[in-house]
Amino acid sequence: MGSLTPDPNPARRPLHDSIPPLILGTATFNTQYVPNPFDLPAISIVSRALDLGVRAFDTSPYYGPSELILGDALAHPSITQKHPRSSYFLVTKAGRIAGDVFDYSPAWVRYSVLRSLERLHTSYLDLVYMHDVEFVSPPEVLTAIRELRRLRSEGVIRYVGISGYPVDKLCALAELVLRETGEPLDAVLSYGHYTIQNMKLGAEAMSRFESAGVDVVLNASMLGMGLLTTRGADAGPMASWHPSPEGLRKACQDLVPVAVNASEKLEVVAIRWALDNWSRVGASKGGRSAKLPGNRVGVSVMGISSVAELEETCRVFNSVIEGLEPETSDAERTRRRQWSLDRRQKIQGVVEKMWDVLGQWKDYSWSSPDPGFVNARKPAEVGVTPDDGILTKHAAKSRVSVKVEELPALAA
Repeated sequence: MGSLTPDPNPARRPLHDSIPPLILGTATFNTQYVPNPFDLPAISIVSRALDLGVRAFDTSPYYGPSELILGDALAHPSITQKHPRSSYFLVTKAGRIAGDVFDYSPAWVRYSVLRSLERLHTSYLDLVYMHDVEFVSPPEVLTAIRELRRLRSEGVIRYVGISGYPVDKLCALAELVLRETGEPLDAVLSYGHYTIQNMKLGAEAMSRFESAGVDVVLNASMLGMGLLTTRGADAGPMASWHPSPEGLRKACQDLVPVAVNASEKLEVVAIRWALDNWSRVGASKGGRSAKLPGNRVGVSVMGISSVAELEETCRVFNSVIEGLEPETSDAERTRRRQWSLDRRQKIQGVVEKMWDVLGQWKDYSWSSPDPGFVNARKPAEVGVTPDDGILTKHAAKSRVSVKVEELPALAA
């Protein structure tokens, strides 16, 4: 591992030509979602994902042991023998250390990225976001983005982005980065804002991202971090940390009988609607699918904690793609395309009934951060990195002659 040979004038392929439209999110490899993430069948999940054509994985050092679990799975011989590193897209984040602890200093950003290389058993990262940018000041975000770009110039990472919750803040920061640096962000990850409950990641936001030159806008947390499930956010580990107010939690649980009356499950409706609609709404800022040559498809990040969930998500996503295919004389493809379009129509009808039930809670967003939030990282601690040998190890390594911008595009 270590930094790669820098290219002073890299002819980088645009992110939208490299990123697949479905990404496996591993925030679920964490005690926030499951009692013991080390009990998850991570190797089976990752192996099956790659076999099914899911070629991208999203993680973060903030997600507890997620990076370690994902990295060990990807490094397992049963996977490395079939799937070389260049065959999949690897995404992580930097800057958020704990719930109320953030460090966007260049020293910490560099340390965090190099530590991620170690945990993920890789010599480069395809995309790195600054994590939950709304919790720090705009100057801190700019400083961190500049450090990520220095790492990019060294060949350690390929693309640079930001992630967070408030859509307006993400738009404003994307505009700021372009204005202050003269270069747009490659990616913006928004979560919880294109769901059956909240559609603020819509036309107005996409127009602002377009003006800011952002290449790819990704939609995550289609289930509202557990809100839009039959069991709800009050069940399991989520109950202790979920930021939604009680009124919103109750309103989302009131959607369960609406789904049942339509012979559906709430989570099935929520996932299908979000995947289907974002594939089209997010297409102008989407990635590529081999099944739709020449077209872009909105990129979705879907959290997975079992092989069964993975297989169902892939089945639904493949059906969504079939609905986007052009008309054809092939009878079987025509049948599958029509089934997808009919399914879209049914789900839309169910969701419109759910909107009536949500009432005032439709398009509601909670505050992030909470009013009065103070970063618990003390000024004297900012930029202080652990003496664990990671920085020394990478500084001492000789550079290798791999240029990440020359890596092949992934087949989606």
